[in-house]
Amino acid sequence: MPSQIWPYVTSGIPDDLFERLPGIPLSKREVRLLLISALRLKPDSVLWDIGAGTGTIPVETALLCPQGRIFAVERDEEVASLIRRNCLRFGVTNVEVIEGSAPECLKDIPHLPDRVCIEGGRSIKEIFFEVWQYLQTEGRVVATAANLENLYAISQCFAEQQARNIEVVQSAVNRLETRGIHRNFVAVNPIFIVSGEKLE
Repeated sequence: MPSQIWPYVTSGIPDDLFERLPGIPLSKREVRLLLISALRLKPDSVLWDIGAGTGTIPVETALLCPQGRIFAVERDEEVASLIRRNCLRFGVTNVEVIEGSAPECLKDIPHLPDRVCIEGGRSIKEIFFEVWQYLQTEGRVVATAANLENLYAISQCFAEQQARNIEVVQSAVNRLETRGIHRNFVAVNPIFIVSGEKLE
């Protein structure tokens, strides 16, 4: 259901509509569109978003999956509060914030996922292998990597779990931004997006 602040049925909420905190990561709109597309959501999907940061993915996916359950995993208490405020701001009620460090806190989430988004993270391999145990058959994992080292680690994880339909996309996006009287194209940080499915 569309919210008052974003009364549309499409994803792609502008970054400046979200409340933010200095130094807290935010998935830029263009990257978010690619992530959400890779998730291949259903109206009733159960999504775990691990490393939810500002809460942009939980908000957008909650709006797209009104019968779904979104679990935003965030270890920092202040950032978890920010996610809750952004959910309130957009009127989404199907997001639950899980305060804790992954992978340890994942066992406490009450619903098994059919979709998982892993945004960065220090313990990417440990998180991935723990997530894979809980992921439902035909479920999808989408993970981001900001560098080649993490891309290799994520790709290795998918290979070891014999994931199917693996896709790798590198975003390279420029935005026209206006500052005062000047207009310039500004690059959005390039990122790798890796996705795959768990098939029996």
